[in-house]
Amino acid sequence: QVQLVESGGGLVQAGGSLKLSCAAPGRTFSRYVGAWFRQAPEKEHEFVAAITGSGGATRYADSVKDRLTISRDNAKGTVYLQMNSVKPEDTAVYYCAAKYGPYYSDIFFVAPAEYDYWGQGTQVTVSS
Repeated sequence: QVQLVESGGGLVQAGGSLKLSCAAPGRTFSRYVGAWFRQAPEKEHEFVAAITGSGGATRYADSVKDRLTISRDNAKGTVYLQMNSVKPEDTAVYYCAAKYGPYYSDIFFVAPAEYDYWGQGTQVTVSS
């Protein structure tokens, strides 16, 4: 079982920045594809971004491209989501997810059901 611990959520004004972190204590996190999803009130989980275990490939939802950046530090066992130029529509609970996959060279997984491990979620609220 992989435990994912998120942090960094909070209240931010539109146009501001926020950085989310997702740590996997005690795991060789480089063997896992890491991803961020979000869920706004009364909406389903939405794919935000994903990164391969090596960090060599990323994929983004069109709605966040050029504003949000996913990265990872495997030495620290952590995946990050840097959020810049945030908008009120970015308001949601953000979830970190992981899927075992040390050999993937690209991101093929954007559906929630394709990920095996989930964090508890962290709230991001963007005020206008």
